[in-house]
This record gives sequence, C-alpha cells and structure tokens, in this order.
Amino acid sequence: MKTMPIKAKAFLTLTLLVGLSILTISLGEGAWKDLPLFFSCWLLALAASRMKVRLPGITGTISVAFFFYLLAIADLSLAEALVISSSGALIQSVWKTAKRPNLVQVLFNIAGMTNAIFAAFLVYQWGHKLVHTYRLPLILVASASIFFVLNTLQVVTIVSLIEKKAIWKTWHDCYFWCFPCYLVGGAFAGLFSMMNRSTQWYTTFLVFPVAYWIYRSYSIYLARLEDEKNHAEEVAALHLRTIEALALAIEAKDETTHEHLQRVPLFALAVAKQLGLSEREMDALRAAALLHDIGKLAVPEHILNKPGRLTPEEFERMKVHPLVGAEILERVQFPYEVVPIVRSHHEKWDGSGYPDGLKEEEIPIGARILAAVDCLDALTSDRQYRQALPFPEAMAVLQGEDGKAFDPRVIEVVCRLHLNTGQEVNAPAEQTEKKLSKKAKVDRGEAPGAGFQKTKVEISTGEPADFLHAIASARGEGQMLFELSQALGNSLSLDETLSVLAVRLKRLIPHDSIAVFICKDDYLVPEYVFGENFHEFASLRIHMGEGLCGWVAENRKPIVNGNPLVEPGFLKGVDRSPLLLSALAVPLEGVDRTVGVLGLYRRERDAFTGDHLRILLAISAKLGFSIENALKYQIIENSATTDYLTGLPNARSLFLHLDSELARSKRLKTPLAVVVCDLDGFKQVNDRFGHLVGNMVLRSVASGLKQTCREYDYVARMGGDEFVVIMPGFDPPAIKDKSLLFQSIAMEAGIQVCKEPLLSLSAGVAVYPNDGLDAEQLLAEADHRMYVNKQCHHAQMVASFGPLQVNLRPAEIN
Repeated sequence: MKTMPIKAKAFLTLTLLVGLSILTISLGEGAWKDLPLFFSCWLLALAASRMKVRLPGITGTISVAFFFYLLAIADLSLAEALVISSSGALIQSVWKTAKRPNLVQVLFNIAGMTNAIFAAFLVYQWGHKLVHTYRLPLILVASASIFFVLNTLQVVTIVSLIEKKAIWKTWHDCYFWCFPCYLVGGAFAGLFSMMNRSTQWYTTFLVFPVAYWIYRSYSIYLARLEDEKNHAEEVAALHLRTIEALALAIEAKDETTHEHLQRVPLFALAVAKQLGLSEREMDALRAAALLHDIGKLAVPEHILNKPGRLTPEEFERMKVHPLVGAEILERVQFPYEVVPIVRSHHEKWDGSGYPDGLKEEEIPIGARILAAVDCLDALTSDRQYRQALPFPEAMAVLQGEDGKAFDPRVIEVVCRLHLNTGQEVNAPAEQTEKKLSKKAKVDRGEAPGAGFQKTKVEISTGEPADFLHAIASARGEGQMLFELSQALGNSLSLDETLSVLAVRLKRLIPHDSIAVFICKDDYLVPEYVFGENFHEFASLRIHMGEGLCGWVAENRKPIVNGNPLVEPGFLKGVDRSPLLLSALAVPLEGVDRTVGVLGLYRRERDAFTGDHLRILLAISAKLGFSIENALKYQIIENSATTDYLTGLPNARSLFLHLDSELARSKRLKTPLAVVVCDLDGFKQVNDRFGHLVGNMVLRSVASGLKQTCREYDYVARMGGDEFVVIMPGFDPPAIKDKSLLFQSIAMEAGIQVCKEPLLSLSAGVAVYPNDGLDAEQLLAEADHRMYVNKQCHHAQMVASFGPLQVNLRPAEIN
C-alpha cells in the first residue's frame, strides 16, 4: 500500500467500501429460500473454486465456480448468492497460490466478487420480470455477461493502475479469451435452473461434470499456450544470443573492437530515442549496431589488426566488409530492416561514402545514427596506430564533419547527449543467393582515417641516366646481399652474427637505429640494439601481439613506416620529442616458428621504401635460420660447461680455463693460486633437512664465493660439495686471509638456511710454480692439503668437545 500509486489506492478503497457495504447489508436483511439447494451449490462452488487456471500476462487466476454463482443467482436469494460467491472467492484467493496474499488482497477479491454478483443479480431480477420463463437461459446469459465484465474489469483496473499499463489492452489480452466460457456457463446455468424447478435440488450436482470438463479444456489449452509462449521467448532469446555470438566472433578477430560492440548499441539507441524512432526501427538499430562489422570476417586479420597505415590494396580489401556483412545477414531474414543499415553504415551525408554513394535522406536513419556514434567511439578509443583523442577534440572532429559525412540532426543529438563513442549503419541489399563478395572491387571511398602507407619511388624512368643508375644500383645491391648472406653463416655466435648484420646492413638500408628482438616465452626481448634511443629500446619487453614489433611477430607480416611510439613502454614519461618517427620491421622465421623481429628506425616520417622492405625480406629467411642456429648452439654450449644447480662453471669448463690461465702465467711469469674447498658437515645437513635444503646451501655458498672473488677470478663447482677457485697473481700470504673469508661464507650459509651453525669449510691451496707445473699437479696438491686441513679441523673438535656423546641428567629427561 505504501508504494501503490494514488489512483490505485483510490480505486482499491472505493471497491472495498462498495463491496463490503453491499455484503454487510445483504447478509443482514437477506432471506434463505432453499437450504438444501443452497448447501449443495455452496459445496460445489467451494470445490470448483479449487479448479483454477493461471491467466496469461498477469498475476491472477480464474476458476469455474462461476457456474454455481450463476445458478445461485437464478434459484436463490441475494444473500445466499453472496455467501456462495464470497466463500468461493476466499478459497480461490488462498488455495495453492505461488505467493500467499495479504489481507487487503483477499478483501479486494471478496469485495470485487460481491459487486459483480450484486450487479448480475439485479440484471437477472429485472430481466425475469420482463420476459417469460422459457427465456430464462437468455436472461442468465445477459447476467453472466454483466458478471464477467464487472468481475474482470475490477481486477484489470487495479493491476493496470499499479503496473502502469493500458486498461483496455490488458483486459483484452488477459481476460477476453474466456468470455465465451461465461456465455456458455450462463446458458447451462439457465437450463439446470429450469430442471431444478421440475425435479429436485440434487440435479444441481449434474452441473459439476460440465464445470470440470470446461476446467480441463481450458487447463490443456492454457498449458499449450504457455508452452508456445515459452518456446517463442526461448527462440527470441536464442535469436538475441546468436546475434551476440556473431558480434563476439567479430570482436575475436578484430582486436580494435574490444568493448566497442558493447558501447555502440547503447549510445546509438540513446540517440535513436531522442530522434523519435519507432520500436521496430529501434530493434533494427540494436541488431545492426551489434553486427555492422560482421563483414570484417572476410578481411584478413593482419589487415584488421595492423598497427600502422593501410596500403591502398589493403584498404580495398577493408571496403568489402559492408557488402559481405549485408550478404551474411540477408540469410538471417530479420523481421526488421537490419541489412540496409549494415550495408550503408559507411555512406556519407554528402554522397562520398561507400559502397553505393548514397546521400542525405537516401541513407537509412539507422545508418546515419550508427555512422556518427561509431566515428566518435573510434576517435575516443586507443587504436594500434594511434592513441585515443580527448573527448573535446573528438567532438570537434565530429562537428567538423557536420553536413559532410554526418546528418546534422544526428550530430546535434550526439553533442547534446555528450556521447563518447560512435558507429554506422544502412543501405538496400539484394535478396538473391550468391557468393560472398570477398574479392569484390569497391570503386568508391576515400582514404581511411589514418591515411595510406606511403613509400618513396626512388627510380625515375624519365632520363637514360636513371636507367644506368638503376642498373648500377641493382648490381651493387646484389653483391652486398650476397656478401651479407655469406657472412651470416660463418659463425655460431649470436653476438657476432648480429654485429655483422648491423655493420653490413647499414650500407644497404640507411637507418638511425637497429634493434633485433628475440622471442622468449611469449615476449620479445632486445638481443642487439644500436643507435638512437638505445636505452629505450634496450629496456623494452614486448608481449606477443602488442605494439608494432609484437604485431609483426604474431602475424608474421612486415610493416613499412610504422610508428615506433606504439611500442609498449617506448619513451613513456620522457619529456622530449621522439627522435625516431618511422619504423621498418620484418619477422625472422626459423624452421617452424618465429624466432624474432628485426626493426630499423629513422628520424624522418615515411623514410622507408618498398625497395628497403624487399631487401630485408631477401635476407630475413637466412638471418632467421642463423639466429635460430646460434640460439641452439648457445643452449648446448651452456649446458656443456655450466653446472645446472649453482650456475657456476662445471669440471670440464674448469680444466679448460685452468690450462688457459697456466699458459698465461708461464708466459708472464706470474703466480697462480688454486684453492680447493670442501664443506664440512654438509652430509649432516642432507640427513637432517633433506636434499632440497642441501641444494639451497650449495647455491648460497656458490653465490657467496662468486661475490667475494675478483671479477677475473674463476669459481667452479668440482662436484658434490667441492668448489675450486682460480686466482691469478695471488701468493700464499694473501691466500690465507682469503681462505678464512671462504670459511665465514660457509658458516653464514649454514646459519642462514638451516638456522644452526652446522657448516664449516676446509680449504687447500696450491700455487704455481712452487707446487706444480700443470693443472693435474696443482689440483692434486690442493686437494691433498684440503684433506689434511679437514682432518686437523676434526681433531681440534674432538680435542675441544670430546667424542660425540649424549649425557642426560635425571632432571633433564623431561
């Protein structure tokens, strides 16, 4: 009641006052004509009140008890008829309801029934005085009509006032279908009333089978009607989900439409509402706003997601998407005009659009709305070839096309609503079955918003000298390409390969910076960088598919004169003008994957030509294989000379390095110290804490030894818990302090990892040339001295603490 509108409250109050007043007065003054007939009608009415069906469209039910109400009107007094109908209304209100009604609702149903019975009773009494008895069924038909109108109209009125619906439409849709049932019921009630007068009251029970038959008929009919309604709703929902799925298919292919297809329909419908479009036109616009770019499924992905300007050839492919989209949607056979909107969403107000060159009012209104909204959304969204414009600047661009590309009325509404996105729709489409126009040639249409990709034509055909220059340039280019290809295969070192590339490529293609990115775990990381913005390129980490080089790597397509600023993180936060304005990037292919991207950069805009791209493509395959081989060799080389656990050189690498250092010491006549270190107590760590903790200890000791030594010292893992340190130029007095430092590193590692002082370190030192002249002699002598020191450490511990034993006093047992 608190949330009910004032009109609904007034109608409810009036109905309650009239109905309850009539019921009170009639029961107080009424007479009881035939008690056996009254009780039989009353019991049958109560039973029939439970046989109710749910009404379609509103929350309400209708029962077949009205048969007995009409029979009571014909054969009983007003008081008896009101008692029977009120009791039936009460049972119908509370019996098996989805939601138990409150007291006001129950009283309203009783009051409404009382008003309807009272009016029907007056009509019957008035008609009975005017006509003969044999016309009794006709009188009850008229009375049933009055009862039907008043009873249903009261319910419809209160529902319509609360839900703000049209009273006549609600009554027609929800109740009018059952009016014939009341007419038949009135006729049957009249016939049985005539039978009662010639027989006994128990013939009343013959009405019940008729009532039950009507109840079953309507139950089956309404159940089928409900199933059909649910089916229609499911089909409509499926239709909408199909549209959304198609929109998602577009979104999955065109990365620039992220959230675009969700925003545009909302804004387009807001504009359409302001322009007063019909409900049918709004439905068409909603579907077209979701599906207007479905024709992009016929456009290659590398064109859709290219982070740079399109070439004229690429734009020709892009222009077919309205045609293909319209042809796809023709097969859907929408119940409203979606196809013309999709076909025409790139038409312009002045007739310069495509594909049909429509102008002004020739363009469907939905397409005009979609065009403006789509454009605004594109301007205010980040795209791969440019950043989003601030909203005021985007609105200025849109207003600048008022009367040229866009309908002035639409622009006025867009500006008024402060929309942040935009889209297009429109144009007639043929209904004949034909193949999609993927290869159609669209002659109309200007350059795209980002402009065309530009390349320079460096060779003129006007003068003979130009031909000679072209021939000489071609011969020189061929020679340099041959030399570069030969040089790329001469080394398995990645650094050497890329250095040779940078030096020789400079003569072929002028550039201010070069960067070679290698693919590692779905990222591009710079492996070689030289030139302007060195630090910016060296710090980049580009996810596959992002930015300019990420797009090149993922799509395996080159880009000419792309914008370096679209690289994620490039020159972010640098308060100066960018030095590099154009980029030439090509993918580097290995045997079965993309191994990296080669990027060249210039300060000038549109600095690279088609010839530059051709040269890079000529060497990219060779370069890709060379880089892949160098990477594989690097992995194999590292695994052969590096200890996997600590990252230190292994025993094989140790012997090679020691031989090299010995040769240098012999040549320079300088000392060379070899220190063999072994961890004391490491077995106890493994036994108590496990091998994983032991591995952590080894890594900690290795790291400590590496940090303690000089840059040109050499730390290696000999195996197990033994480490070897090669220190050029060290003499025995200086090594003693170093050994003590090594011991402290081991003790600290034990405390840090195991939280106990379990570790120590024994070291043995051998010095060239006093203790040996080759690697084997030096390592053997250092190893021998290390074991002597280990035994001394053990003897000192026994002398200090005695043999290992456990003595517990009685008080310490617990």
